[in-house]
Amino acid sequence: MSLRLDRIVTRGGDKGMTSLGDGDRVRKDDPLIEAMGTVDELNATIGLLRLHCAKCDDLARIQHILFDLGAVLCIPERQVADSFAESDLIWIETMLGNMRERQARLRSFVLPGGSAGASWAHMARTIARRAERRVVTLDQTRLAPVVVFLNRLSDYFFVLARHLNDDGRDDILWQRRS
Repeated sequence: MSLRLDRIVTRGGDKGMTSLGDGDRVRKDDPLIEAMGTVDELNATIGLLRLHCAKCDDLARIQHILFDLGAVLCIPERQVADSFAESDLIWIETMLGNMRERQARLRSFVLPGGSAGASWAHMARTIARRAERRVVTLDQTRLAPVVVFLNRLSDYFFVLARHLNDDGRDDILWQRRS
């Protein structure tokens, strides 16, 4: 597919409206636009995470999947199966499981932080959870696989954060205050 994005400044959104992929115009505060924007924010955060992570191939693949999910969201009639494969869910679960096998068993809640990479992974985790909440407000029948993927993705970023903290050895553990 060839895209031509010559014009960045279109003035089309100056009055608080934006276009969907099918040409329909909606308000910029529409729940659909909120979901799309949150997926975009997650993708940008993963770009920052890639600066601190040796698993860039995995993260690049996730970014491509998220871009595909954005395409699913921006055309409400598009079926999820057109852009989202069950194999993506299996892949993310496999990656998650492979990292988890090397990690120490959790004995406490983990506070976000540790290394720079782990901190960005925790940020990605929280944005993935918000993206999931935003998508949940939309069409549950059509978007159920997207919700499942975003749920697994937030788990992936938690496990990745622990991996980037020396597989949990450098995690910052929550301690109950007296």
